[in-house]
Parts: sequence; C-alpha cells; structure tokens
Amino acid sequence: MNFDALIPITLFIVVYLAIKAVVDARSRRAMVQSNGSEEMLRSLLDGEETRRRQASLRWGTIFVALAVGFGLVEAFGWDELSPGVFAVLLGATGIGNLVAYYLGRNAK
Repeated sequence: MNFDALIPITLFIVVYLAIKAVVDARSRRAMVQSNGSEEMLRSLLDGEETRRRQASLRWGTIFVALAVGFGLVEAFGWDELSPGVFAVLLGATGIGNLVAYYLGRNAK
C-alpha cells in the first residue's frame, strides 16, 4: 500500500478542520458580542448541539454499516475489485444512511 499519498490528504483534512474551527469560534464570538437576547443565543447553541449529535449518530451508523459490508466482502472471499464488491459497500452505506435517518427521526 502506498502511504505516501495519505500525507497530502491528511494535510488537507487538517487544514480544513483548523479553518472550520476558527470560523466557528469567530461566529460564536460575534454572536455573543452582538448583545442579542439570551434566549436567542441559547436557542442557536442548542440547535447547534442537536445538529452535532445527529451528525455523530449518522456517521457512527454509516461506519458500522460499512464495517458490516467489509466483513461480508471478507467472508465471501472477494479478493478482487468488482462491481459486486462496490455494490455491497455502496449498499451498506445506503443502509447506514437510512438507519441513521430512522434513528434520528425517532430520537426527537
């Protein structure tokens, strides 16, 4: 496996996350300094927390479904990339999204 390709990919991901963290912190700071009502700020922060929780639920469900898909690929002994392997992995991703949607809808 060629791990040299992972270095630039990781660098771009880290730069993206750093910029996102700075922008989020500045927007929160601007909200606090705007002297908005306490209720408005609380509702914005509560909504952000709910979105963050839903995103964690979604990604966790997708990763579990992909792990099951990779397990199926390994169990059936599919060593070569083929449309069937991609179909299993894409199907696992789709099922993970649907389950996350169902869980998120029922969590409210």
